[in-house]
Amino acid sequence: MTTQINTASLVYGYIELRQYYYKSAKRALTFAIVFHLLAVSSYFITQFLLEEDAPVYTVRIMKYSDLGPPPSIENAEAAPRVNIAEPSAKPTVGIPIPVPDADINPEATIATQEELAAVSNDAVAEGVGSGEIKIEDEGPPADFVPVEKNPVPVKQIAPAYPEIARRAGVEGTVWVKIWVDKEGKAKRAQVIKSDAELFNQPSIDAAMKWVFTPAIMNNGPVAVWVSIPFKFKLNQGR
Repeated sequence: MTTQINTASLVYGYIELRQYYYKSAKRALTFAIVFHLLAVSSYFITQFLLEEDAPVYTVRIMKYSDLGPPPSIENAEAAPRVNIAEPSAKPTVGIPIPVPDADINPEATIATQEELAAVSNDAVAEGVGSGEIKIEDEGPPADFVPVEKNPVPVKQIAPAYPEIARRAGVEGTVWVKIWVDKEGKAKRAQVIKSDAELFNQPSIDAAMKWVFTPAIMNNGPVAVWVSIPFKFKLNQGR
């Protein structure tokens, strides 16, 4: 009797669990479908609400008869006049002055272009000699000047070895910065680095005697700085 009751109860529990499983699966599937539909629909509704309205353009169509007659050409306003400043003093060069016939010299002639150019050159030369015309010399170039062709030394002078340095057995190198003008001549020399002050002045004296080919930029000479090392060694001539 006991065995039959237990078997019946087990059968009864299996069937109930199976029915409950199918019901739960249907409910879960329905809930998932509804949830996804709500999520997708809410996304599209939000995008629709946030979408900006397209601009509305108003086009007005008028008939030719509504435009009215065109403006008259005869009543057109004149352009405004622009005031031009007049010279404060009237020109006095090149204005012909009437002269009586009795004062005219028949032997007088008009100067040619060559004669006028010669007179102008003489006047300029006199002005330079008297100090009226002064041509200012260009200042030193910048530390870096772009060039198409660097200057090349054509005349190099070795510095004199100081006797006191020779006796003391002092050696060293002096770097000199030379201002090379447009003609390739040394115009100024400066010491930028030196191992011994005894060699500075001989290096500057030698640098001022150097001659270069001028630096070229845009098919024309330009002034530049050039750095030259002057080495002092006791066995230099051997």
